[in-house]
Amino acid sequence: MLPKLIARLLRIFFHWLYHPFAWTYDFVAAAVSLGQWKDWVMMTLPHLGRPRLLELGFGPGHLLAALTSRGVSAFGVDSSPQMAQLARRRLHKSNQVVRLVNAYAQTLPFPNESFDQIVTTFPPEFILAQDTYSEAYRVLAPGGTMVILLTAWITGKRSFEKVAAWLFRITGQAPDWEPRFLEPISRAGLQPRVERVTRKSWTLVIILAYKVQGETALVRLAT
Repeated sequence: MLPKLIARLLRIFFHWLYHPFAWTYDFVAAAVSLGQWKDWVMMTLPHLGRPRLLELGFGPGHLLAALTSRGVSAFGVDSSPQMAQLARRRLHKSNQVVRLVNAYAQTLPFPNESFDQIVTTFPPEFILAQDTYSEAYRVLAPGGTMVILLTAWITGKRSFEKVAAWLFRITGQAPDWEPRFLEPISRAGLQPRVERVTRKSWTLVIILAYKVQGETALVRLAT
């Protein structure tokens, strides 16, 4: 009973954080991550840089700003109009042009094979939905990649780091690794590979999912 109550309260909390209180998102994310949230998001950059890119759940727009400053032609999808407003403001200040769309990852409003890469960082529940990966497969060009920054584990031994790690666990932001995370990716026809980035006090889990070219991709999709 208690776990269900906690899960329900957390869903309400995150809804308010992503929508009416989106303006507090950067502050909350920085607080619970000990100021490392943006740095973690930028750890996806070595995997990105193809010409046509889509970010799912772009939030306040930090990653999109970094990508467009590198000459990437980027689109963004987010279900929160409030987050879109924050991102537009940030991008406008730096004279960057990004097409932002209010939509859901499970029903992307783009033609087949529109993008070379898809990225999502610390995604909410949509990342567990089979439709998310089916749509990712559809809009990725052959040879395209989906980059998923799934979670961060705070591993430092200092007391404040242990408190932060506990907060991450109870809010569901640092789930234990399970092979089930890869199952919907493979079912959609993408080939996943897990990479861990480890530093002194934290570890990131990044999933790289490839849309292989030619008949192999079609066989995997059929099975």
